[in-house]
Amino acid sequence: MFWQAKAVQRMPSRSAPPPLPSSIRRVQIAEITPAVDCGRRPAKAAQGETVPIKARIFCDGRSRLRARVLWRGLGSSPEAWRASFLIPGYDDFWYGEVSFPKIGPAEYRVEAWEDHFGTWRADILRRIEVGADPGPELEAGWDLLERSLRRIPPPHRFRIAEQGRASRRADQDQQLGFLTAERLVELLGEIVPARAVAQSQPLPMWVERTRAMAGAWYELFPRSQGSDGTHSGTLRSTAAALPDIAAMGFDIVYLPPIHPIGETNRRGANNAAVAGPGDPGSPWAIGSQAGGHTAIHPELGTLDDFRHLLATAEALGMEIALDYALQCSPDHPWVREHPDWFAHRPDGTIRPAENPPKRYDDIYPLDFSCRSWRSLWEACYQILEHWIAQGVRIFRVDNPHTKPVPFWAWVIARLRQEHPEVVLLAEAFTRPAMMRELGRLGFSQSYTYFTWRTTKDELTAYLTELSTETVDYLRPNLFANTPDILTEELQRGGPGAFRYRLLLAATLGASYGIYSGFELAEGDAVHDGREEYLDSEKYQFRPRDFTAAHSLRPLIARVNEIRRQHPCLRQFRRLDFHWSDDPAIMCYSKTTPGLDDALLMVVNLDPWQAHATTVHLDLAKLGVGSDERFSVRDLLTGEEFSWQGPHNYVSLDPRRYPGHILQVGS
Repeated sequence: MFWQAKAVQRMPSRSAPPPLPSSIRRVQIAEITPAVDCGRRPAKAAQGETVPIKARIFCDGRSRLRARVLWRGLGSSPEAWRASFLIPGYDDFWYGEVSFPKIGPAEYRVEAWEDHFGTWRADILRRIEVGADPGPELEAGWDLLERSLRRIPPPHRFRIAEQGRASRRADQDQQLGFLTAERLVELLGEIVPARAVAQSQPLPMWVERTRAMAGAWYELFPRSQGSDGTHSGTLRSTAAALPDIAAMGFDIVYLPPIHPIGETNRRGANNAAVAGPGDPGSPWAIGSQAGGHTAIHPELGTLDDFRHLLATAEALGMEIALDYALQCSPDHPWVREHPDWFAHRPDGTIRPAENPPKRYDDIYPLDFSCRSWRSLWEACYQILEHWIAQGVRIFRVDNPHTKPVPFWAWVIARLRQEHPEVVLLAEAFTRPAMMRELGRLGFSQSYTYFTWRTTKDELTAYLTELSTETVDYLRPNLFANTPDILTEELQRGGPGAFRYRLLLAATLGASYGIYSGFELAEGDAVHDGREEYLDSEKYQFRPRDFTAAHSLRPLIARVNEIRRQHPCLRQFRRLDFHWSDDPAIMCYSKTTPGLDDALLMVVNLDPWQAHATTVHLDLAKLGVGSDERFSVRDLLTGEEFSWQGPHNYVSLDPRRYPGHILQVGS
C-alpha cells in the first residue's frame, strides 16, 4: 500500500484547474474566540455575562478596516441580530463583547469591511505630512463622501450634505478641514457597506442561568442533621438547619444520595469491611427493598418531606442540589429486574466496583455498553426526569468520567432540549483530557485540581489555565474539601489552613464549595498519608456542634457577603495575578469589564507564620494610573491604606486574618 500510494502521488494531475472565486473578499477573518472545537460545539455563557470576543482581522495593502460582532438568541425562534463594533488591538486582533439575556441556544458572528473613507483620510494626511500636494486626491474624498451619504441616517445626512456643499465652494484648506474631521470619519466608518463585507460563519453558544456560572455551595449529609449519633436525622431536620446555612451566605445546598441504602456488603465505621448493627452504610450504595434511585430512604422521610425541604430552601433564596450517582448496591431492584445491565465475572457473578486500595464491594457499577444499553440509558435519564418533576434544577454528577462519553452527550443534548434550566456539576477528578471533554460536552461546572494546588506557583499556573485556556467550556467549581478529600494541607495546617483555603476558593473562583465540618476545621485523617476522614460521615452519623467558639462561620459569612456585593467575584474571565517578593504571599485581582468593580486579594499561604513583603501591581489592570495615589480598603477588617504607584508594602498574620480583600479606589 505504501508504494502504491507513492506511485499515485507521482502521477500528473489531469483534473481541470480550480474555478475562479465568485467574488473577491480582500478582508480576512480568522482565529475567532470563543470557539470550541473550531465551532463544532457551543461555547458557554451565562445569562447577563459579558463574554469577550476576539478575532484576527486583516487584508492586503494598507486599507483601514472596520469590524463588528453580531449576536442573537435562537430559542424557539431566532431573535433579531444585535450588533456592536469591535476595537482594534495589537497584531491585527480586534476585541468586543456580547451578552445574552435568555437561556438556551445562541450564536454570534463577526463581520469586517474596508473603511475606504478612513483609508483615504490616512493617505491624504500622510501626503500633507511629507509636503506632497493633496490636491490631486481631494476629488476622490468628495466622491467617497457622496457615495456614502445615501447610507447615513437622515438627520446626519442632511446636516453633512449642507455643510459639504458650503465647504466644497471654499478653498483647499477648508475642504481638507471638513473632509478630514475626526467626527466625519468616525460616522462614515461605522456605515456597513451594502457589499464587500467579510462574514464569519455563525459560532454557537449555549447560555445557562447565572447559577451555572456563580454560586457558593455547601455540602451536608441529611442523616446527620438532628442526629444523636445513633439515629438518623431527617429531611425535616435538614430543612430546620437551612436558615443557619443561609445566614452564612450559601446559595446551593448539595445533598449526597438520599435513596435507600443496601444491606449486602454494607461498610462499617471508617470503611470497615463488616458493618455493625447500627451502622447506616454508605449513601452511594444505592438501593434496597425500599426502592432505588427514585425512592427516598425511609429513615429520612417521604417525598412530601423532600418537597418541604425544597420549599424551605427557595424561601431562603437557596437551591437544593441532588447527587446523580449511577451505581447500585447489590440490593437495588435493578439487580433483580435487569441483571444484564451489570458487568459479570466469568463465573456469572456481578463484578463490584474496584478502586484499590479503596474497597467498594457494596456497590455494583452499571455496564453502559451492555447489550441492553438503550433501555439502561433511558432508565438513567428517567431518574433525572423524576427529580426534576419534584423541583430539582441542580445535580452533582458522581464520577462521570467512569461512564461513556456518548452517554453524556446524549443526556446533555436531551436536557438542553427539554430542561435548559438544569445545571450539572461534574465530579471528575481524573485525567485532564477527560475533564476537558466533559466540559466540552456541556457539563455546566466541574470539580478541579484546586484542592491539591498549594504553592503560589502551582495556584498561579493552574488558575491561569482555567481562566484563559479552558474558560469558554470548562467552568471550575473550587471545592476546598469533600467527604473523600481531606488534603495533607488541611490535616497539618490547623485552622489557619482552613481560613486561607476558604479565602482562595471563594475569591479565585466564581463558584466554590465546602463540605460540612470545614467551618469547624475538622482535619483528623483516618491514617497518615491518607485523605479519608477519621470517623468519616460516609459511613456513620456525624452530629456537630456548630456553635463552637472556634467556628469559622463568621469569616465564611463575611466572605460570602462580599461575594454577593461585588460582581467581579462572581465571574471568572477577568482574573489577573500580580507579583510579590515573598513566595508565601499570593496576590491577584478580579475586575468587571468596565473596571467599575475592582478587588485586589493578598493571601498568606503560610498557616502558621506572619509574612511581610512588597507587592508589585499591574495598575492598568486595576484602572489606576502608573504613579497615582489611591486608597484601598480591606473589606474583611475595614482597615484603609493609602498607596501610591505599583510597589506597596503588606503584612499578614494568619492568627488574625489570612489575607486582604482590598477594594481599590474605595
